[in-house]
Amino acid sequence: MLDIIIIGAGTAGISAYQEAVKFTQNILIINDGAWDTTCARVGCMPSKVLISSANRMHDVQHTEEVALHVTMTIDTSKVMSHVRTLRDRFTRATLKEVDRWPEQHKISGRAHFVDAQTVEVNGQHYQAKSFILAVGSTPVYDKDWKTELQERLITSDQVFELDQLPQSIAVIGSGVIAIELAQAMHRLGVQTTIFARSRRVGTLTSPALQHLAQQELSKELNILFETLPQAVKRTAQGVQVDFEQDGQVKQIDVDYVLSATGRQSLLPSLALENIRADFREIKTLPIDTQTKQLADYPIFIVGDAATSTPVQHEAAHEGKYVVQNCLQFPHLNHVKTLAPLGIVFSQPEMASVGQNFQQLNKANVEIVVGQVSYEKQGRAIVLGKNQGAVEVYIDRHSRRFLGAELFTYHAEHLATLLAWMIAQEVTVDDILTQPFYHPTLEEGLRTAFKHARRQLDALVSNA
Repeated sequence: MLDIIIIGAGTAGISAYQEAVKFTQNILIINDGAWDTTCARVGCMPSKVLISSANRMHDVQHTEEVALHVTMTIDTSKVMSHVRTLRDRFTRATLKEVDRWPEQHKISGRAHFVDAQTVEVNGQHYQAKSFILAVGSTPVYDKDWKTELQERLITSDQVFELDQLPQSIAVIGSGVIAIELAQAMHRLGVQTTIFARSRRVGTLTSPALQHLAQQELSKELNILFETLPQAVKRTAQGVQVDFEQDGQVKQIDVDYVLSATGRQSLLPSLALENIRADFREIKTLPIDTQTKQLADYPIFIVGDAATSTPVQHEAAHEGKYVVQNCLQFPHLNHVKTLAPLGIVFSQPEMASVGQNFQQLNKANVEIVVGQVSYEKQGRAIVLGKNQGAVEVYIDRHSRRFLGAELFTYHAEHLATLLAWMIAQEVTVDDILTQPFYHPTLEEGLRTAFKHARRQLDALVSNA
């Protein structure tokens, strides 16, 4: 019997293996498909290459923001090959690592459970004292649309395989993946239409910031809020999309439809119902959010197979730290210890740090909201990037910094700093004793914290 069987070799699975092999050689990792990560192959890395090209093109087309007049010709014909070249570079690094692993430790094939201690792969049974399930997720798409449109319906798993940028595209969804890819395509000259089920864009839960994001992004992007296609039809040239807007039936013709309505777990492929009948319902699996344990079994689910934070650094962290729960079972430690941090690489960027507005409101936590607009923030004006705003959430009683939401240029950097602050459990007073260099975007954060402190001090004065 093996000490640990790891199923899935994405970010979480690789991290788990690298940690487990420090303590035992009696392990096995099973993987169905490519031995690299979603992040490197079809996720965060190739998307950021595309976004980087798009934003660079946008900046050279808007040099008037910094008083420059530029005449130029832009050729986008090599963008997609550039994306794949860098994508392959990132995946090669992962594959090189996997190639160094002992052959007896890894099996290619699709695994499923026979019982709580046994999995079957390629017709063979393997037993283990504990399991780490890191099978990841796959994009959601309409199966009927796929039958009709074939290769003209793509997901984020296929978009980077396009030989050339299309002339036009319809993007279904307005979440993280949809907004990032739609804005990148638009900035690269692709005629882009976004179909959004609701009025929500990205991940912002603050009503004020969500409204601001809708306004700002709509200035640039063609977002059809509360509108979904009624029908799609394959044509000789591409796809005909029919929809209703303002009571009128309309249609557009596009080269491709990009389904970006989220991802779904690959846990159903593991036949968990063979462990316990009620495990057939993946959405109601009894997974401890802190230890990642499945019910009372020595089975742990990590990464985006089941999480509310499907991000790379969380997956790597969970994969590493859940190993000790396997080896020391039934003694368990919490593995969800990182300050929550999520970023949408739109322009302006969106970010959420710690507890967001919606979570705090739902938990009835008494907070004050410190706000700053970046429309008049000094460094943002200098950069010609003076859009958006930031909110920070401070506990009214302890004065601790609990969370923040951001919609501004370079939010990725600001949010990372804020996440470190939250991890240190600091108060607003602690934060305002620290240096904020002038002139920087970080000074805007100081403005928000000062706004919050004034409110707190007023509450004390009026008490």
